[in-house]
Amino acid sequence: MAGPSFQALPGFRDFIPRECAVRNYLFETWRSVARRCGYVEYESPILEDTGLYLRKSGGELSSQLFRFEDQGGRDVTLRPEVTASLARLAAEHQRHFPKPLKWFEIGQCFRYEKPQKGRGREFHQFNVDILGEAGPTADAELISLAIEAMLAFGFVEGDFIVRVSDRNAWIGFANNHGVSEDAIPDFLNLVDKIEREKPDVLAQKLAAFSLTPEMVRAFIADSGNASTAFTAIQADLTARGLGGFVELDLSIVRGLAYYTGVVFEVFDSRKSMRAVAGGGRYDTLVSTISDGAVDLPATGFAMGDYVIRNLIEETPHASILMDAWLQRNTAACEVYVVIADEARRDESLKLVTQLRRAGVATDFPLNAAKVPKQFQSAERCGARFALVVGAEYPDLKLKILSNRTEESGNAENAIDWLTSRLQQPDGPLLA
Repeated sequence: MAGPSFQALPGFRDFIPRECAVRNYLFETWRSVARRCGYVEYESPILEDTGLYLRKSGGELSSQLFRFEDQGGRDVTLRPEVTASLARLAAEHQRHFPKPLKWFEIGQCFRYEKPQKGRGREFHQFNVDILGEAGPTADAELISLAIEAMLAFGFVEGDFIVRVSDRNAWIGFANNHGVSEDAIPDFLNLVDKIEREKPDVLAQKLAAFSLTPEMVRAFIADSGNASTAFTAIQADLTARGLGGFVELDLSIVRGLAYYTGVVFEVFDSRKSMRAVAGGGRYDTLVSTISDGAVDLPATGFAMGDYVIRNLIEETPHASILMDAWLQRNTAACEVYVVIADEARRDESLKLVTQLRRAGVATDFPLNAAKVPKQFQSAERCGARFALVVGAEYPDLKLKILSNRTEESGNAENAIDWLTSRLQQPDGPLLA
C-alpha cells in the first residue's frame, strides 16, 4: 500500500498528542524554574530581517539560514537563534525597565543543517538572559539557573557537568603568540572544534597562526590559565552549594562571534551527546545591533528541546519523573459521562456543561452507544471517573475506573460532589 502523498519535511516534526505532552512538560519545567528564579517572560518574532543575523554571528550560522525574499521584497530569515532578536528588542525598549533585565523566552528556531540525534531543522529553545549587569555575579546567577533546570528535570550531581571557560583567556593567549586581532575570530573557531577536527587538518590550520595542537592543548590543560571571572563564578556557585556541578574547561569557546567573555556548556557526564545547553557573555551585541545607540552588557544561555529530551529518556530517574508527569497530565478528561438511558441525554448534557463550567475536564458519547462501549471510551481517554446517568435519574452512579469500585450520588449536588471527589484518592470513601 502506498504511503501518504505528503509527509513532514526532513528535520521538521509533527506533534501528535503524546509528543505535544512531552513538549509541554519541557516548557512547563523551564517556565517554572525561570519564574522562581526571578525572570520574566517575553516573546520575539519568528521572522526577522536577515541583516540582524549577519551583523555579528560568525561560525556556520550564516550558511544555515532559512532565508528568502518576502512579497514586499525584504530579505528575511526564520530565526536560527533568539539572542540577536533579544538584543534588537532590548535596544529599543530597555529604557522602560529597571536594570538588570532578567528575561526568558521559549521560542521556535530554524537552522538548515543535517538532521541527526539531538538536532533538527526546527527546534524549540529555552533562552534565559541577564542584561545590564557586567560582573561575574550575573554569569554565576545564569549558570545557577541552568543547574536548577537540570535538577528540576530529575538529574542529580554526577549526571551532568557545566564546563566553563573564558574567551578573554584565549584572546590573551592569541595576543601573546602574535595572532592578529582580525584573525582572532578564525582562531577561536579552530579552538571550538579542537575535539572534533581531524588531527592532521587541525595541525595544518593552526600552522597558519604559527601554532601547534600541542601548544593549544597545553594551554587548555593548565588550570592556572583560568580567568579571575571564572574564579569568582566558582566561588559564587560553591557558596550556593552548586560548586560540584562546575568545572574549568578552556576548550569551550562557543561558535558564535558575538561572545565576549565567560562562556559555558552543559554536558551529560558520559559525554554521549552534544551539549545540552550553552551560552555566555555578549557585552557588545546590543551596541552592535543598535549601531552604538545603546550599550548594554549581557549574558545568556539556551537549552534546546531535542537534546534535553534525549538525555531525560536515557537517564532512568529523570525518565521516571517525566513519565509520572505525563500520566497526570495527558488524560483527555477527568470525568466521562456515561449515558445509560438515551431518554436522559438532555439531563446528561446539562451535567456535562455544569461540570465543564466548574473546571472539570469532562467528555461524553456524541452518539448513542452501548454502555460497555462507553466505558471503553472512558478508559481510552484516561478518565478517572465514569458518571453514569440512567433510568434512575436523578440518582447517579460514579464508577472509579482504576479499581472498578462504585459510589452513589444525586444530580442536585453532583457538581459539588464531583469537584470534591477529584481532590481525593481514587479508592472508595470510607463511611
